[in-house]
Amino acid sequence: MRFGKSVLTAAFAIGLSLAAFNANAGSGAHWGYEGEHGPEKWGHMSGEYKACSEGKTQSPIDLTGAAAEELAEIKFDYKASKLNVVNNGHTVQVNYDNGSSISVNGEQYNLVQFHFHTPSEHTVAGKSFGNEMHLVHKNDKGELAVVGVLVENGQENAAYKAIWSNLPKKANEKKSAAVDINASELLPKDKKYFTYSGSLTTPPCSENVRWIVLQTPIEMSEGQIKDIQKIMHKNNRPVQKMHDRTLKISK
Repeated sequence: MRFGKSVLTAAFAIGLSLAAFNANAGSGAHWGYEGEHGPEKWGHMSGEYKACSEGKTQSPIDLTGAAAEELAEIKFDYKASKLNVVNNGHTVQVNYDNGSSISVNGEQYNLVQFHFHTPSEHTVAGKSFGNEMHLVHKNDKGELAVVGVLVENGQENAAYKAIWSNLPKKANEKKSAAVDINASELLPKDKKYFTYSGSLTTPPCSENVRWIVLQTPIEMSEGQIKDIQKIMHKNNRPVQKMHDRTLKISK
């Protein structure tokens, strides 16, 4: 199924270190997705989190009204990896073996991990999706590229079976399995994308992140989507104001 030029999320974070990204998952002030620790409070919890409330290029956003352009192709070079999964209290994360990468405009970013948000963080013309996956990459300069995938309700997705059979149900729980996974099988065939300037979607909400959003979502069954919702509940940041940014889309 497509959405006029439908969606999947991918992001490039320029000038951010992997350490800064990992700060989202634990250090600093305690944050969450509900009540006094929820997204509307993040910017006031710590001086490190000011961008969450004061930033003008925050993510996620509603993906609509994009300008069509000739955007550079993303070249995916994913290899197989052993399955290592952790529930860090904010998301279910799969840590990926070395040797897989993407290339954009001649710049290579190595795949480090991927994780999930439920329901989706990005929306398309106001439509939310059941789940969203972000694949985090880092280049030799410490800059990040995060590829995210919107997941809509549909057929059961066999590519995720090994991961879903090993979802850690408790915070700080880890699971490893003697099986190989390949991240290339987790993506849609069509790699066209949206792109805009944004931020990390969790504290410290660092900006100067270039998001690239693939146009075609993948499917998961209702049962698969519910399985991860039961574990993580609601772990998505609401969409943020666009301000004067430009959203582009591949022709």
